Amino acid sequence: MPRLRSRNEDQVTTKVDVVEFAPELMEFLGRAAYVQLIQFENLSRAISSAPSTSAKTAIGRAAELSLGKHRMLVDEITKVGGSPAEVMEPSTADVDRFERATHGADWFETLVTCYLTAGFLDDFFSRLALGLPVEGRRIAGIFHGESGEAVLAELLEDAIEENPRLASRLAMWGRRLVGDTMLVARSSLRYSENHKSDEARIEPVFTELIAAHTRRMDALGLTA
Repeated sequence: MPRLRSRNEDQVTTKVDVVEFAPELMEFLGRAAYVQLIQFENLSRAISSAPSTSAKTAIGRAAELSLGKHRMLVDEITKVGGSPAEVMEPSTADVDRFERATHGADWFETLVTCYLTAGFLDDFFSRLALGLPVEGRRIAGIFHGESGEAVLAELLEDAIEENPRLASRLAMWGRRLVGDTMLVARSSLRYSENHKSDEARIEPVFTELIAAHTRRMDALGLTA
């Protein structure tokens, strides 16, 4: 089984900060916690439709890691006196729309969704957390923890090797995911009154996040 790696092994550095666009602590925690919960649900769905016991076991480990991040974020909410369900609730409609849009038509597309969107959003939230008023660096560390990314990549590599015709469809699906993932990330930001200026300043950050997304696709031999 491939090694589960720490996200900080390939963290993308950026010259542009998004820290000034960080929302209030509870808003950040609620949204990030719900995103992790949805990622866990996606992985759970991938387990149920996996073609083999070994694939189910590998994805199960990745799901455990995502659920662990969700629980750490929930612990942060309760630590400051919040109710996790109430704090997550304002984000549910937006993130649920994202989940429906990126659901995938079959197991292969679902697995690509899990692989690409989790990496993108973990990178994004780890950067945004540094702008939180308290404990930002520690909370950012939650997203740098062990990841099932390598496991998902190997399962996809094996599937494409077995059926090379999958590559073009999964490449198209991977490109489609970028827009919806960027939307859910952008809606997590707190903008100033000069929204147009904010967008111009934030754009380099998303350019680098997209570059990391492209590297994840390249790792599978897919053209981004």
